[in-house]
Amino acid sequence: MIQVNNIRKTYGKVTAVDGVSFSIGKGEVFGLLGPNGAGKSTMIRILTCLTIPDGGSAAIGGRHVVAEASSIKSLIGVVPQENNLDRELSVEENLLIYGKLHRVADLPQRTVQVLTDVDLLERRDSLVSGLSGGMKRRLIIARALLTDPAVLFLDEPSVGLDPQIRRQLWDIVRRVGRTGRTVLLTTHYIEEADALCDRVGVLRKGRLIALDTPAALKQMVGPFVVDQITEDGRLVQHTARDREEAHELARTLENGCTVRRTNLEDVFIKLTGERIE
Repeated sequence: MIQVNNIRKTYGKVTAVDGVSFSIGKGEVFGLLGPNGAGKSTMIRILTCLTIPDGGSAAIGGRHVVAEASSIKSLIGVVPQENNLDRELSVEENLLIYGKLHRVADLPQRTVQVLTDVDLLERRDSLVSGLSGGMKRRLIIARALLTDPAVLFLDEPSVGLDPQIRRQLWDIVRRVGRTGRTVLLTTHYIEEADALCDRVGVLRKGRLIALDTPAALKQMVGPFVVDQITEDGRLVQHTARDREEAHELARTLENGCTVRRTNLEDVFIKLTGERIE
């Protein structure tokens, strides 16, 4: 559904995206994981026809993002990082205006449907200014779904939300994924990529340094990690092939140790020597 071939984008002397290539199949939930400044949002802007790449090519549904931008916009829904809702209008009014601008057929019915999908139907008459942060994010997702897009882009969908609200948002994304839509999300939350994505691409300084399923990426490190805090306060991490080996290793180490399963940040550290922040 999405094809990206050697995409490059620079801003002055800063290289935001440096020769990135990947493909995403129809109905797949695909994540771009990396720290702030890794190039995730730039990649989203290129694929949603908001930024023209300096090199390479990208296509959605066989349509080129530069030459056929107008036709691509009818295929996609976008959930941006920023809240760009109209605060002085109600939940329903925000959707109705957006739907009219995009000539959505059966708009009243679609509005009820998407509000039901994101658990906001009971708040349809509430002003946006009175909604919580989590409700606003859900409304932005509802707005993106209003046109029934084949591809949904979510740029850091749960940034700034507390853990409980974040997990509620994950449930909505999972339900969207089960509808057969292709979903591309960017995140720097390790657990978000692990919980939601069929495959994950790991970005660092504009380059794609790994791409596979979360399980396969974690297998690169090993299934278990022993975290050890040294006497001088440093964190040292040891890998183990299974839980028994991890506990045996922990018993031989001095100071406090924690045995846990490997996560995607361990993969990032193995590849780069850095943490995702």
